[in-house]
Amino acid sequence: MRILLVGEYSRLHNSLKEGLIKLGHEVVIVGNGDGFKNYPVDIHINHSFHNLLLKKLRVAFYKLTSIDLATLEIYLKTFFYLKKMKGFDVVQLINESPLVIQAAYEKRFIKRLIKHNKKLFLLSCGIDHQCMKYMMDGKFRYSIMSPYLEDNSLFELYKFQLQYLNPEFTDLHNYIYSNCTGVIATDMDYHLPLVGHPKYLGLIPNAINTEKINYIPIDLSGKIKIFHGVNTSAIVKKGNDYFKDALKIIEIKYADKVEIITTYSIPYETYIKLYDDCHILLDQAYGYDQGYNALEAMAKGKVVFTGAEQEWLDYYELEKNTVAINAEPDVNTIVQHLEWLITNPKQIEIISKNARAFIEKEHNYINSVQKYLDIWSSNTSSNKI
Repeated sequence: MRILLVGEYSRLHNSLKEGLIKLGHEVVIVGNGDGFKNYPVDIHINHSFHNLLLKKLRVAFYKLTSIDLATLEIYLKTFFYLKKMKGFDVVQLINESPLVIQAAYEKRFIKRLIKHNKKLFLLSCGIDHQCMKYMMDGKFRYSIMSPYLEDNSLFELYKFQLQYLNPEFTDLHNYIYSNCTGVIATDMDYHLPLVGHPKYLGLIPNAINTEKINYIPIDLSGKIKIFHGVNTSAIVKKGNDYFKDALKIIEIKYADKVEIITTYSIPYETYIKLYDDCHILLDQAYGYDQGYNALEAMAKGKVVFTGAEQEWLDYYELEKNTVAINAEPDVNTIVQHLEWLITNPKQIEIISKNARAFIEKEHNYINSVQKYLDIWSSNTSSNKI
């Protein structure tokens, strides 16, 4: 089978590619590498508007014409690579906006993909129209939109997310849903908004290649190391301030027992190496489930503060705080969980082993890949164009 994976935000498509190739399939990833994270892609399509002067030109041109020059450049570049994106049995979009460009141009690009390939599937991974509507309707107890729902003055900070509800992106959403074979969720945060939708094909847990990620046995002979990796563009949305405030309390109270490492917006390859010798990793405070960074850290045996809500526990039939720590957007709760681990270090070792075992059982990349292959093969195309 020939498979084209469009977009890469988290290494999800790279893990799928590794599994698919191992099972004998041909795979190509197209994307922009997701900025500073610089994820590997086979066809790299990005814009040139990175320095200050070009950024100012881009903004000025947009104000005059409502055309984003970066979008236009990326869209025109797709024509150059069109031959390399034809003749695939399956095309899978990582998101409704896989190239991260204006919706009208995204639609034109996807329309060409549909025309020149057999089946189109959509992942609900990252923000899209369906989960945005669910969040804005207040159907989650909390979500990355909670800060905005509590304070609309944060509009500028949330413009990227809110655009998925505007008329252009709503039209893009409707077009993809009308023309794709089906939609697959990657975790509970995207599964719950899709339950009952006629296009929904089910949840496939994120694929983690544990053959490439070694378990690191816990060494409790020295200080307990807590790692907090911050993406500066998502501090509010990930709840990093809750972690930051909790760490201030922990640092004062347990200075002789802990070492705290904080980083800001570093490339993915650097990030995953920097936390290798930590015991505890602080990921996000607004999720119901784990994203890719958390899962990879769990595979290494880190105790991860991340989304681990009751819906997730029920789905995987787990007990609370046995595999990961549910990081709620509340400083006191985070402090309490950290204190529990610091004063009961044996729990760190127990959760570490549980985390690795969970990833091997539920997120095995070959098992996940087989689930994708089963869904891709068993669902017939419903493209209308």
